[in-house]
Amino acid sequence: MELTGEQLKTAETLLKRYLPRSQPVYGTLVLRNRVRSDPVKVLVDRWPEFNVILCKPQYEQEGDLFKDVLVFANDEVMLKETIRKSSVIDWTLFLCVGIDLRHAEIFTAVASEKNAPSKKRAVCHMMILEDVSKLPSLDSINPGICLSCLDESHIGLVNQTWKFGKNEAAMRMMHNMTANFPSCCVLDAERKPVSWILTYSSCAMGMLYTLPEHRGKGYAKVLVGTMARRLLAEGYPVYCFIEEENTVSYRLFKNLGFTENPSYRETWFAFNYI
Repeated sequence: MELTGEQLKTAETLLKRYLPRSQPVYGTLVLRNRVRSDPVKVLVDRWPEFNVILCKPQYEQEGDLFKDVLVFANDEVMLKETIRKSSVIDWTLFLCVGIDLRHAEIFTAVASEKNAPSKKRAVCHMMILEDVSKLPSLDSINPGICLSCLDESHIGLVNQTWKFGKNEAAMRMMHNMTANFPSCCVLDAERKPVSWILTYSSCAMGMLYTLPEHRGKGYAKVLVGTMARRLLAEGYPVYCFIEEENTVSYRLFKNLGFTENPSYRETWFAFNYI
């Protein structure tokens, strides 16, 4: 069934009991219940004691590969039964699904049944901030640094530097992110971004990037600290995904007080993109 209205707020509260495994879906509902964003359907296998909850974005065209389906499940039998239903997942579509790595075999098995070729896109650590004491003090920020939010005029630059970007689908996603979710950037003397961080629709911080000629100035620490404090002040969870091979970012976030549950990995699969 699809959740609406007060059910979405109740689901947000119920998901807290399953943190950190429910973090991506929980974060999606936190934003969904508070700010504007692209339409998302929230489906459960039953209500209110659900075993599976799935956030499914509205696909507008074939190239919407960055509109991720996010899933949380505490019963693998019910998960398999749920995602087999065409009313829940249309396996003929181009899909990107974010799931707990432990559920990957279930998704690939059902995809095989549905003749939907799959490809693993990323496996990530999920880093969560619970101790703010290691964040850089705002008083320590160089007074010459100009902080601002990203806007629509900056999307082209961000798109060109993101590893999964350089395409119209990424541009559409970034438009939604900059228009509706928190972001932060460092501007140069000409008011152009030189370093930035955004918020995904799951409330995860991401796309942290500094132009090569501006690295080594501590901008990343300033942006992570500023964004984390803003999210905390607004009652949002503070976390991020870091690809397993990205050791530089892993060390950065760990040094800033972010921790992970070593038993949990989030993975993204693309279906029908082969």
